[in-house]
Amino acid sequence: MDFHFTAGELALKKQYDDFFREEMKHAPPVVCKGGYEVPYSKEAYQFNRYIRKKLVEKGWYVQGWPKEYGGRDASLAEQMIFNESVAYFGIPIDSIAVKMFGPAVMLYGTDEQKKRLLLPIAKGEVQYCQGWTEPNAGSDLASLKTTAIKDGEYYVINGQKIWITAAHIADHMFLLARTNPAEKRSRGLSVFNVDLSLPGIEIRPIKYMNGSHVYNEVFFADCRIHESERIGQENYGWEQTRETMNFERSGSGIERFAGIRRYFEQILGYVKTTKRNGKYLWEDPLVRQKIGKIYAEMETGRALAYKNAWLQQVGNLRFSPAAASELKVYGTELIQRLSNFSLEIMGFQGNIEESQWSPLNGIMIDNYQSIIGSIICAGSNEIQRNIIAWVGCGLPRLKGQ
Repeated sequence: MDFHFTAGELALKKQYDDFFREEMKHAPPVVCKGGYEVPYSKEAYQFNRYIRKKLVEKGWYVQGWPKEYGGRDASLAEQMIFNESVAYFGIPIDSIAVKMFGPAVMLYGTDEQKKRLLLPIAKGEVQYCQGWTEPNAGSDLASLKTTAIKDGEYYVINGQKIWITAAHIADHMFLLARTNPAEKRSRGLSVFNVDLSLPGIEIRPIKYMNGSHVYNEVFFADCRIHESERIGQENYGWEQTRETMNFERSGSGIERFAGIRRYFEQILGYVKTTKRNGKYLWEDPLVRQKIGKIYAEMETGRALAYKNAWLQQVGNLRFSPAAASELKVYGTELIQRLSNFSLEIMGFQGNIEESQWSPLNGIMIDNYQSIIGSIICAGSNEIQRNIIAWVGCGLPRLKGQ
């Protein structure tokens, strides 16, 4: 197996890197720190829109999509190289519509829906949010209570969603709701494309302790949406949602490891230039050992991300949920190990948040404080391990034990 890029792919990588390196000179400071949810914060959203317009102009925004839906049929290698470059430089690119909802519409939407919904995404004209999580349905998403009851040509939606990233700036939501209340768990669920300007929808902010606004609660009270906005067959939305979960968990794979590489290079520079007790940190054999271990794990994760992309390609977007779960668990927990190691060698100073006295401008303590959310969101890592065991390894489900 050859893991090397061709000369043409290396030239393309340089083109991406040169473009993003130059564009990041105009980015606000919060963007430079990176992070999945940064594009949707008040401080970064205008730059997010600016970059989106640039990418659309260059034909890079949805380049991996088929030409008929606004893409250019770019190869898997080109798309992966692009994603890796985006993440390494911390470009705040929207992934909710491009990597989650768009592929789901390609698999399950009608021809009319594909023409109507995909082209505006490809042109960067719309912002989506993901309407899944509820107060009592997070990792156990199949227990959700929000209902969408058929009334003639319309569905009447009632319920509450929570921790909805970008709802405050979104035009549309792809919603998972229960269309058959008589069914339990994963049965009787359907997926909808919801225009958030419709009557009966209220969006309330959930702010961080520092006042930053990324998350929201969304309430539905007798909101009516036309049946033409249902994506896929009624009451069979769980399969579609699992596919979308795969896109979410695997789609951020190479980006996650590219981001880890950026943080790794920063901590590597720190140990090369920082002295303790008269010696550089890199001269400590334990530090070198841990640096080497993290580097090996980072390269392993990168290879795993490319493997998952290949599985996605040969499966025509469909592939094992276990493979996506492996990537999510491994990547988030590697960030956790890197953050723990970074603060360990920085000592007490490493706990100082962004200031002139904090090492690396406080980026590692930011990672340390946010990692718990990363191993919970998109399905907690405990749930991911269950999927790996049940689907990947074929182990039995021991219910009630």
